[in-house]
Amino acid sequence: MQHPLHSSSHDTVPANVLDIRKAIGHSIARARQDAGLTQEAVAERLGIGPEAVSRLERGIGSITAERLVVLAEMFGCRSDQLLLGASSRPDDQAAAVAQLLDGLAPRERVFVLESVERLVDFLRQGGERQPKRP
Repeated sequence: MQHPLHSSSHDTVPANVLDIRKAIGHSIARARQDAGLTQEAVAERLGIGPEAVSRLERGIGSITAERLVVLAEMFGCRSDQLLLGASSRPDDQAAAVAQLLDGLAPRERVFVLESVERLVDFLRQGGERQPKRP
C-alpha cells in the first residue's frame, strides 16, 4: 500500500492531502515572489521546466524533502517556513503568523495583533456585528 503523499497520478488522493499540497504550493509561490525570482529562474536552477515549477506552486503532485530544502535555500528562508502554512496545528499556524510579523516595526506589529484580536472576537461571536460600546 502506498502512502497517500506518494500516490501515483491515477490513485485516489484524500482531499486533506490535496489541501496540504495546495497550501505548500502557495507557500512556495509566495517565497519565490518574495525572493524576486521568476518561475523560469527557479526552473533553470532546479534543472526542470517552468511548467513543473507551476505544478509545484499549484500543489499538483508531491514535493520531496530534498527539493523543499533546495527551494528554501534558493529563496533565502528555512524549509519549515514553506511547510508551516500547510499545517492545521495551532502552534504551526502561530509560527506562520510570527513569520508574517518579522520585519515589521513594533507599532505595525501592535496594529496587526489588535486587528487579529478583533477578528477572533468577531468570529467567536458567530460573525455577528455587535453594537459599538460607549
